[in-house]
Amino acid sequence: MMKRTLTAAMAAAALMGTALYAHAGEGEGVVASIDPETRMVVLEDGSTWTAAEEVDLSGVAPGDMISVVYTDGTTTLTEVTKVE
Repeated sequence: MMKRTLTAAMAAAALMGTALYAHAGEGEGVVASIDPETRMVVLEDGSTWTAAEEVDLSGVAPGDMISVVYTDGTTTLTEVTKVE
């Protein structure tokens, strides 16, 4: 009985971890400033974000409209796309 309960609890925890990881938010904004060294992106609305290491910021500059994907509950950008 104890083994079955433990297995069910572990399965539920694994599913919750996957569900939490899968949530992402999306948004758009105009870049006010960008610091390639710290990977900090500030938008004109005043929001401040940090781009994940794998995000390429080389084509983004102040004044650019960007679309972003971020991990819910954080200020970590997982995708940055320049809107043409």
